[in-house]
Amino acid sequence: MTTLVSPNPSAVRYFPAILCIECDSPIDALIAMCIPRDEAMDLVAAAWPLADEGPQCLVGVVDGGRPIVALRTPEGRWAGCNAFLDHACSTPDEAERRLSKLLKRGRRGYVAAAILC
Repeated sequence: MTTLVSPNPSAVRYFPAILCIECDSPIDALIAMCIPRDEAMDLVAAAWPLADEGPQCLVGVVDGGRPIVALRTPEGRWAGCNAFLDHACSTPDEAERRLSKLLKRGRRGYVAAAILC
């Protein structure tokens, strides 16, 4: 699970994310998920000051309204995932249960955490 540090823990929401691709950088993961390069660079630059070691989770929406997320994996790579923001929960355990219902045919996924407005 990847967690973004928040000054207000009640503002953090956990949601399932199904893996599409793994990359070496957050920009590559966002581009692979169809975010235009300039927007991906802006998103990473804007999020960098929010965490001591850089962003852990970047949420975006591609044309057409599909939510995606680029998140740091436990191995240190970046996963480009389809995000299921409509399944956002207040606890990681509940998000894990929802993720298990979404995973099929050997697919992999993560429970991501972000401050969702």
